[in-house]
Amino acid sequence: MSAPNRSTLINKLFTALKKHYTPTPPQPARPLLEHLIYASLLQDAPADLADEGMAKCEQDFFDWNEVRVTTVSELSQVLGRLPDANKAAQRVKSNLQSVFEEFYTFDIDHLKKENLGKAVAKFEKMPGVTPFVLSYTVQHGLGGHSIPVDYSAMVILMVTEIASQPEAAGGKVPGLERAISKSKGIEFSDLLHQAAVELSVNTKSKKARSLVDEVAKGSSKRLDEWLSGKKEQKKRVAARKAAAAEAAEEEAEQVLADAKTAGKADPKAKTKKSSKSSANQKTVAPASKTEAQKTKPPTPPSDKVTTSTSTAKKKTSKKKPVASAKEKKPAKKSSKAASKSIKPDTSSEASSKKKTGNRKLTKRKPR
Repeated sequence: MSAPNRSTLINKLFTALKKHYTPTPPQPARPLLEHLIYASLLQDAPADLADEGMAKCEQDFFDWNEVRVTTVSELSQVLGRLPDANKAAQRVKSNLQSVFEEFYTFDIDHLKKENLGKAVAKFEKMPGVTPFVLSYTVQHGLGGHSIPVDYSAMVILMVTEIASQPEAAGGKVPGLERAISKSKGIEFSDLLHQAAVELSVNTKSKKARSLVDEVAKGSSKRLDEWLSGKKEQKKRVAARKAAAAEAAEEEAEQVLADAKTAGKADPKAKTKKSSKSSANQKTVAPASKTEAQKTKPPTPPSDKVTTSTSTAKKKTSKKKPVASAKEKKPAKKSSKAASKSIKPDTSSEASSKKKTGNRKLTKRKPR
């Protein structure tokens, strides 16, 4: 679509919005973090329910850090009146976690004093910040010119042919900020959000349908075609999932059947193998016994013999020294007697003392 036609359609839409809807009271002054959280609640939800969810978060939790660490299920219970409370709770938690990881604090008002491009770049890095949340935060928190467009608002822009389907899928409408000035940006986005939420809640709303028909003829018919196509797409996705589930079940049953057949075949093979192995063991065992009998008997007697011979040798070796000592002792006595008979002098006593001393030395235990 050319730029002049798009700008004329946007101006037509603005006039129709002002005709059918009234602007809501302006939002109170908030810290930048609360603008980010409020935008997370306002996406595809009425403004009064977003205000209620914001008030509940402030009342039920001690601070934003407690909201960050709570579970999605608990937070979705607090935000239960929103159209999609689970998604809103996920957005709030994700944005709080991203802010905490980026700045290590929830006081991010210093971004208002910095350059707008740098602040926007920091928010764009955060994974939970959607285009609607970013545009709302820039418009209300940072004072920039950006018109927030969520999914329900994009339906109106697509049905009225202001945005094509690829542009709607990308989440951006080129030329929207040029057609709507910064001074009228908050009013336009507020009125567009009211109409979009009403049409998303009730697709047969006469007020919303008359609005889109005023902007471009045949818009309500295009809306019906888009809704029917969406239903058919949902049916195709559901049928595809069901087919995939059936295929997975069949594969699982086939695997179980193969396992059963393999389990039945294996025990027979095991029994056959076990019987064969047992038979072989039986045939082999006697041979081994005979061999063991042939080999084993000689060894114990040999040990016994060796032990008996060794003990006998030990006995003989022990007895022999005793006998030799007994035999030697009389010789010593005879020698002593001879010495006494030959040398009755004092020298014999001295020699006997020396011998006794030598005996004492020999009796001492070795150290």
